[in-house]
Amino acid sequence: MQIYVVKQGDSLWAIARGYGVTSNEIAVANQLENSNALAVGQALVIPTVSQSTTPKPVIDVNAYTINAGETGAREIQEVGRYLTYWMPFVYSIKEDGSLTTLDDTEMLKSASAERIVPVLAITNFSSTTTGAGLAHTVLSSRELQEKLITNILAVMKEKGYQGLNIDFENVRPGDRESYNQFLQLAVDRLHPEGYFVSSALAPKTSSTQRGELYEAHDYEAHGRIVDFVVLMTYEWGYRKGPAQAISPLNEIKKVLDYAVTVIPRDKILFGFQIYARDWVLPFVPGQEAETFSQQEAIQRAIQYQAAIQYDERAQSPFFRYSDAQGRRHEVWFEDARSAQAKFDMVKAYKLRGISYWVLGYPFPQNWLLLEDNFTIRKRV
Repeated sequence: MQIYVVKQGDSLWAIARGYGVTSNEIAVANQLENSNALAVGQALVIPTVSQSTTPKPVIDVNAYTINAGETGAREIQEVGRYLTYWMPFVYSIKEDGSLTTLDDTEMLKSASAERIVPVLAITNFSSTTTGAGLAHTVLSSRELQEKLITNILAVMKEKGYQGLNIDFENVRPGDRESYNQFLQLAVDRLHPEGYFVSSALAPKTSSTQRGELYEAHDYEAHGRIVDFVVLMTYEWGYRKGPAQAISPLNEIKKVLDYAVTVIPRDKILFGFQIYARDWVLPFVPGQEAETFSQQEAIQRAIQYQAAIQYDERAQSPFFRYSDAQGRRHEVWFEDARSAQAKFDMVKAYKLRGISYWVLGYPFPQNWLLLEDNFTIRKRV
């Protein structure tokens, strides 16, 4: 695979001719809606045969889904060949140690057909609550923790999940040690049953980082206790915050530089977000950015004739445009260049692999480049 950035006056035919491929091959690889419409600055994957003889690194690849039922099942089928693990989001914990239910039957069938390891994901937060109080209630009671794990085991055995992912967020700083103890309890009870345990961690750059998102996430303890961790290295460009790169590589590097000092590299999955965001400018507190796919981002650049720029520090593409009402917008997204930069970082740090948040946002370039860069491990 090669990457080409569209220049003013380019045509798909001329680009294809320059690489010795057909226009249709490029259109298919990038899933172009209209091969006659390109945006200046758009990065195209060119499906050329790799000349490298260097063996590709073998990695684990995980993906979360937020859509359930038939929709979630289709999303798994579409990219199943590229996945080692799959985590449906989510089974939520309750104050009595029970779990919510999830329509996951068809998704589990798809995962099985694609030889993907299904991982039960649990969390304490929702779209309407931070979950800090709920986490405190459960983590403060050994009885509730034991009950919760008993219920987790029951679901795993009934449905065929092979591992657990614990995504407790906004945990109070005072509950840090209780959270570590819960992780150890989960491992002590699940390992003898043949299950593995993983956790999701907020992107910290030091052990002393302040803030409710970070303080109770003890990198050293998670690295020692669980089988692997998912670093949630995204959401700098938060939907309720000002416009900026969602996953800036310069910031992610700071997280990795700290993480690898306390967590074994072969336990770290690099978090990769695969969605775009559109902010109305200027930012007003309370305003929420629109979230959509990388493909939609390209279509908007073409529609509004906006030239795509590339932030070299963040290794992220972006563009600005004015809508029909005259409002200014700023869009940050991922493209072939930013995906390749992230893959290069996974290689440089010799990490276990990659974890995608979240399926449901088409990004064809990503999957082609992923396969071009790595051999994806299948554990079943």
